[in-house]
Amino acid sequence: MVENRTVDWAMAEAMAFGSLMKEGIHVRLSGQDVERGTFSHRHHVLHHQTKDMSTYNALANLYPDQAPYEVCNSSLSEYGVLGFELGYSMTNPNALVLWEAQFGDFFNAAQVIVDQFICSAEDKWDRLSGLTMFLPHGFEGAGPEHCSGRLERFLTSAAEHNFQVAIPTTAAQHFHLLRRQVKRKWRKPLVVFTPKSLLREPYVASPIEQFTEGHFQRVIADEAVRNDSAPQRVLLTAGKIGVELLKAREQAERTDFAVIRVEQLYPLPHKEIEACLSQYASGTPVFWVQEEPRNMGAWYFMKVKWDEFGLEEKWPLKVICRPESASPSTGSKKSHKIEQ
Repeated sequence: MVENRTVDWAMAEAMAFGSLMKEGIHVRLSGQDVERGTFSHRHHVLHHQTKDMSTYNALANLYPDQAPYEVCNSSLSEYGVLGFELGYSMTNPNALVLWEAQFGDFFNAAQVIVDQFICSAEDKWDRLSGLTMFLPHGFEGAGPEHCSGRLERFLTSAAEHNFQVAIPTTAAQHFHLLRRQVKRKWRKPLVVFTPKSLLREPYVASPIEQFTEGHFQRVIADEAVRNDSAPQRVLLTAGKIGVELLKAREQAERTDFAVIRVEQLYPLPHKEIEACLSQYASGTPVFWVQEEPRNMGAWYFMKVKWDEFGLEEKWPLKVICRPESASPSTGSKKSHKIEQ
């Protein structure tokens, strides 16, 4: 979890929780398999296997005067559990209240809660919530039920700053995003599309210094390929595919394209995106790259916003993605590898 002064994703999350509790902020996490983590990365609750089957919650025992840490596995009832946690976040607005789907698509069964309350409660009833949803997202060849958190649904219903949608791609980004959520003076729901394979990817581990300094970056510029490299194209991405592109570029020892990672999709940080693009010559081809089919993911949202914020005139935007599909992904691992 900590190697050569770099911290992996799970440790960064634990550090965010622990630092908040040390500051007196209550942290609560629920979901189907949150105690150990669906992908066996969290291990927040230890079980005594030979004595009395007792459990030990390590993060609840860090400091003698810390705030509580509740982590509890829930039943396979996303609708009921997400509704409960939403109510909890409203009752205790100063706590960091999180609900994690086992896979991002599992929030399908709680869609009513999202549409009726999370998206629109502030607009309809003036009810505020700082609820955070973890939706593990990313195309790994595990089939259509285990790949997509349905990013497009949240972006379609995004309006009037009703919530925040983020896809962090480094451990430090995840750390700062969670702390930002509860340290701000106002409350908005936060949807975090968390990774799966990246949980153990050394590329996303962050140096210690990025935790003690800095903040959440809504856009991550490409420091390796600047304007003096005269790239032939600029790739805008969000999530795992951006990390894969960067790794592939390093392996191929190429410098002819830049990769800009959009870590917050809503509210879209268009000024930061424009600042990153301004490093490159006007007219440089810009592509939005996503793993999702064309009719899913963030492409339609990005295209509309690109025109709305006047970016199309300087940097016409095109897309690289899978073709349109009724299903989020193929069910064949072999086909997935060919597509990817």
